[in-house]
Amino acid sequence: METHQLNVMRYCFIMLLGVSITFAQVPKNMVQINAGSYVPLYGTDDKLPIKVDAFLLDIYPITNYEYLTFVKDNPEYGKSKIKRLFANTSYLSEWSNDLNFGKLNPQSPVTNVSWFAAKKYCECQGKRLATLDEWEYVGMADEKRIDARSKQEFNKYILSWYEKNNTYTNKVGQTYKNYWGVYDMNGLVWEWTYDFNSIFLSGESRKDKDTDSNLFCGSGSINATDLMNYAAFMRYAFRGSLKASYTTKNLGFRCAKSLK
Repeated sequence: METHQLNVMRYCFIMLLGVSITFAQVPKNMVQINAGSYVPLYGTDDKLPIKVDAFLLDIYPITNYEYLTFVKDNPEYGKSKIKRLFANTSYLSEWSNDLNFGKLNPQSPVTNVSWFAAKKYCECQGKRLATLDEWEYVGMADEKRIDARSKQEFNKYILSWYEKNNTYTNKVGQTYKNYWGVYDMNGLVWEWTYDFNSIFLSGESRKDKDTDSNLFCGSGSINATDLMNYAAFMRYAFRGSLKASYTTKNLGFRCAKSLK
C-alpha cells in the first residue's frame, strides 16, 4: 500500500512538473490557444469545419509605447522614413514625429500601421501575425463559450461597437476577457491578420492564400454560411477593402506564435 501511494505521489509530481514546463514556454503577455475547428461564416462553399492548430496569441493589441520601442530599434519604420511602398501617407499620422506619439495614450493600441509594418514588428519579436482563421477562431469566443456567435447578446455587443467613435483611444484590456484569456478581440480596434482579405477573391480557393494576389487584392465575391450575421459581415467586408500598405486610425494588430 505504501509503495502504491509513493508511486501515485511520484506520478503527480511528474505531472505537475510537466504543467510547469508547459506554462514556462508561454511568453509573457501571451496565452495558448488550444487546437480546434470552426465553420467560417464566410469564404467557404462546403461549410465544413476548418482545423486550427494550437498556437500562442498576444493577450492585448500592441500599444503605442510598444510600437515606439520598435521604431527606436528600427528607425526605417519611423513616421517620416518608411517607404511609401510599405505604408501610405497616413502611417502614424497622429504621432508628433518619428519618436513621439504625441498626445496619444501610451497604453492605447497603436493604429495607422500598415500590414507590412505590423508584420515586421511581429517578426522582430520572434512572432508573426495571426492568420484569418486563427483570429476568427479566437474572436468568436465570449467570456464563457468558445463559440458565442449564435448568441444575440454577443452580436449586439459587436454591432454596438461599430457605431461608437474613437474607441481606439481607449486603453487596451478594458473590454471583456474571453474564454481563452484574450482581451479586445471586439470592442477596441480592427486588427490585421496575415491573410486579411484572402476570401474575397472570386474563383480562388482559400487554400491558395499564400499567394501575393490573395494578400493584396481586395476585389471579388464572398459566400456566407449565415447571411444574417452582420457583425461578421462587417468585419470581412472591412478586410476586403484593405491593401497591405493601407493605414487607418481604427486598425491595429497583435502578434501570434506557432507552437511547432
